[in-house]
Amino acid sequence: MEPIQLPTEEEMEAIYQEGEEVVMAVLRSMVATIRTLEKRIQHLEDQIAKNSHNSSKPPSSDGMKKRTKRSLRRPSGKKSGGQPGHAGYCLEAVAKPDHIEVHEVKQCEHCQAELSDAEVSGYEKRQVFDLPMVKVEVTEHRVEIKTCGECGQVSAAAFPSSVTHKTQYGPRIRSQMVYFNQYHFIPLERTTEIFADLYQQSISQGTVMTANRKVAQKVSKTNQQVKTYLATTKDPIGFDETGARIAGKLNWLHSASHERATYYEIHPKRGSEAMDKIGILPKRTGWSIHDFWKPYLKYGLAKHGLCNAHHLRELIFIAERKQQPWATEMIELLLKIKQAVEAARSAHQPRLSEMQIMRFDNQYDQIVSQGLLLNPTPERPPGKRGRLKQSRAKNMLDRLNDHKEKVLAFMYDFKVPFDNNLAERDIRMVKVQQKVSGGFRSEAGAKIFCQIRSYISTTRKNDFPVLDAISLALADSLFLPPFISDQPTV
Repeated sequence: MEPIQLPTEEEMEAIYQEGEEVVMAVLRSMVATIRTLEKRIQHLEDQIAKNSHNSSKPPSSDGMKKRTKRSLRRPSGKKSGGQPGHAGYCLEAVAKPDHIEVHEVKQCEHCQAELSDAEVSGYEKRQVFDLPMVKVEVTEHRVEIKTCGECGQVSAAAFPSSVTHKTQYGPRIRSQMVYFNQYHFIPLERTTEIFADLYQQSISQGTVMTANRKVAQKVSKTNQQVKTYLATTKDPIGFDETGARIAGKLNWLHSASHERATYYEIHPKRGSEAMDKIGILPKRTGWSIHDFWKPYLKYGLAKHGLCNAHHLRELIFIAERKQQPWATEMIELLLKIKQAVEAARSAHQPRLSEMQIMRFDNQYDQIVSQGLLLNPTPERPPGKRGRLKQSRAKNMLDRLNDHKEKVLAFMYDFKVPFDNNLAERDIRMVKVQQKVSGGFRSEAGAKIFCQIRSYISTTRKNDFPVLDAISLALADSLFLPPFISDQPTV
């Protein structure tokens, strides 16, 4: 926007001398300019006011500035700290230690008399838990070579199927390479340093990448079965996507999340072209949970539920920045319904009573109606065509009004979650990887990441140790949750 040229004293005096009609024309022009600037200032102030609490911006964008946070949490009535029945963790002494060191009493600490030959009357015990010195063990495989006494031909025994090179790393050490690099996001160079420091073994970055490729290849079968399950199960599945750079170019990493399974796939596109290619959402007929990204709603076979965590953040922004009371009332209503659903679940009720549903439905409709009265549809200026730009509040009200059954899906069906936090937690690990590495160097590296992280996330959700799962993959004995193992592969 170019700087506004203000009139000089001489120009203002000349305008005044022209008479009332010219002065009024100038004033009208100034009022129009002021109105334009007001809108621009409001837009910029709204942008500055956005944070992770009232928008979809990540917490990392909030910076170090301290701000007053409006908490949506309600008192649980529980005391702080561990709750009754919580399994605490502490270092307990073991009955049979691996080593015992006896420290002798050589003289009396009171009179300094010699006690080396005195009888021991008892022991006070303290135990120290530590790691033994670890070094890489080398196992040499030798196959016998024998000459047949009958025919004179030479025969040799067979090496184990896993032993294919003159020298190679075994599955346990390779699984740790993948564990550090792909699970804990430790960069390649630092991964090699860890092995040099812990095991006195120098490895190359290429060796780590080779181990990653091997595991990604091995786990692809499991991930394909997980993908089939996510496409066909009646359980709710959460969907999300986030930007990811490959060789500096923006791509999109898509996730599909079940409470006990995860699938990631990367694609150059964000919308329906990518979703069609991935092939999970187009096949779904059960509940599919996501934010209000319109390409998700294209798939009519699925039942759609919208993430109310997103709605709460947007409503907070409207309440704080626009001071519209209906937004505060809608926040309170959504949280009230959520609390009622949780109470009914705790009481093992299959659903809310018809009276409760009717009351909440009516309150919801009344709040939306109040909001629409405050935010009418803007009038179309003469000659203007195309879609009219609406306020944030009006867009939110249209969504609440037009997609009520998707917003309140969690109230009508207890299988539907209130929000899409499960998928957002799964996508968070991708953002951590981006903070560490900045992006992927190649498309092959991005696909390796998706394969391994899908497998790791699924094993974690089923309380199976990640390192053991990677070791099983390298040994061709893949971990697969029992509830998926009977699914056919695509």
